[in-house]
Amino acid sequence: MTSVACLPQDLPDIPDTDIRFDIYTNSRTPGRGRVGDLVPGRLRRLGLFPSGAAWDFMSFAMAVVAADEAVSRVRSPDGWTRKIDLTVAVSDPAFWNSESERLTQALRFLSGDMWSVQFIAGGGMPFPRGPRRPRPEDMICLLSGGMDSLIGAIDAVSEGRQPLLVSQMAKGDTQDQRTFASSVAPRSLHLQLNHHARPPCASERSQRARSIAFLGFGVMAATCLQSHADGEIVELRMPENGFISQNVPLTPLRTGSLSTRTTHPYFLRLIQETLEAADLRVHIRNPYEFQTKGEMLKGCQDPALLAALVDTSTSCGRYSRTGFQHCGRCVPCQVRRAAYVAWGVPDRTVKGYKYEHLGQKDARHAGFDDVRSVAIAIETVSLQGISALIGGSMNVQLLGDPTPYRRVVKNGIAELAALHSKLGVT
Repeated sequence: MTSVACLPQDLPDIPDTDIRFDIYTNSRTPGRGRVGDLVPGRLRRLGLFPSGAAWDFMSFAMAVVAADEAVSRVRSPDGWTRKIDLTVAVSDPAFWNSESERLTQALRFLSGDMWSVQFIAGGGMPFPRGPRRPRPEDMICLLSGGMDSLIGAIDAVSEGRQPLLVSQMAKGDTQDQRTFASSVAPRSLHLQLNHHARPPCASERSQRARSIAFLGFGVMAATCLQSHADGEIVELRMPENGFISQNVPLTPLRTGSLSTRTTHPYFLRLIQETLEAADLRVHIRNPYEFQTKGEMLKGCQDPALLAALVDTSTSCGRYSRTGFQHCGRCVPCQVRRAAYVAWGVPDRTVKGYKYEHLGQKDARHAGFDDVRSVAIAIETVSLQGISALIGGSMNVQLLGDPTPYRRVVKNGIAELAALHSKLGVT
């Protein structure tokens, strides 16, 4: 078990803590990490003052990202599953400790680790309230720089909504996020934030929980809208195709936690229940949970705008490792390439793909693990049906009626099968 504490700089250390993070401050205290240091200044300059409960939820999200980056998987018995004991300072520890069991359950599902979470007093808003400028937008839409979030933002505007666009800044995507925001919703605020987690040790590269920060930023922004101040429930749109959201293991050797689960319906349901218990009046919604990526492209409500921007969107799971060029062979890249095939529009992804010809029979192409895993999944469905692939990963406890989720996975595999056929992957 590794104990991690995420506290304001002036709070004393907690005895027997293995890793300490200072939150919302550019701390340089030896032996401590820091997280969220740039967030307060950005919000203060914009006159954004989230509710106390939203600050606490964002502090929880920041702490999860910090712990995820700081605790190495290498030292765990199986090389993957970690035991993390997380302590977070908030303004209302009594309430958040009442939600600890549900949040722990959500984190275990999200990252595949054994979490325990507790909350202590001393946290909350890190700066005094100043002149408040409630925002006129009527919803929040997360904008990552990826294809799905681009479609989500385009569709929101096409529906007559005025979304406040929230981005988590990432190297290689920051400028694309700005271009998308100014092109899709030029009259809306585009809020770019970064968790900026800096552990006091080597960073753990797997970082399966990092995207919870994105959710924390979205919840925070939702409570800064005038409509929220007026007592309305604010939609927080998290656009993601249903195939990726389900994250069904492609082979028996691949577990679900090997990829992000941040938009999985079960995880979102647990977080939604906590937001409702906190009376935050924020409704998380993914309108594409029953659509594949190809279906999202075909159904976009402004095809011309999508066509003008989509080739600069980012999908690759190894983007920074391949010189900010799509690798073309990771699972997200294959899903992207398959979506273009399903859409019937030429794939002119900027810079192309580093590994373009997946049918080439060598270790870097057809023999690469992700390509082989997709090929095995395609063959499994072809020979044994979709139930053989899904196994027990979809059930009533997780999803309620699993039928529409089974359908989206089946359609997603069909899109990948069409891609492999076109590229000659056997």
